[in-house]
Amino acid sequence: MSTKPPAGYAYGSTSPSPVSRDELAKLEASVLFTPDDAAALRTAGEVLEDQVEDVLDVWYGFVASHPHLVAYFATSEGVVLDEYLARVRGRFGKWILDTCRRPHDEEWLSYAHEIGLRHTEEKKNQTDQAASVPYVPLRYMVAFIYPITATIRPFLAKKRHDEATVERMYQAWFKSVTLQTALWLRPYAADKW
Repeated sequence: MSTKPPAGYAYGSTSPSPVSRDELAKLEASVLFTPDDAAALRTAGEVLEDQVEDVLDVWYGFVASHPHLVAYFATSEGVVLDEYLARVRGRFGKWILDTCRRPHDEEWLSYAHEIGLRHTEEKKNQTDQAASVPYVPLRYMVAFIYPITATIRPFLAKKRHDEATVERMYQAWFKSVTLQTALWLRPYAADKW
């Protein structure tokens, strides 16, 4: 991957998250995320670094094979916006490595909130000035946890780590994706929910 940040990647320059560090700690506890998981993710980052494009090929193939998903990268008339897909792909690749390498600090929380906003009516399409549909329904945000978790395991197993290490990386990835999805959903609902 290029060392230049992808277009629209704004890590470290977004508005603060409304989620406090205390709330984050409770979410981490809820998904059983520990310092051992953070270490396993760092190992996963080393494993995935040269496979990011291959992972994205699998994920984009999955989205493209489901018209109801690719519709969120299309106009309201159903015309797929290839440039929009490409720009999001660059950020999605960066997210893979950020998931593995970034500490769960205020910048990480803020960017997780920004990612969530970019799927809602508040900010979808703004980053790329895309003429796409106005939001991604919450149900698909939740449902996407499984495909981006289940499909990562073969990539984690490619560097000849023992089965126990691969499983630790896989479980850490699953916990992190679930945690981040919970954070991405914050902009969809009022505080009480």
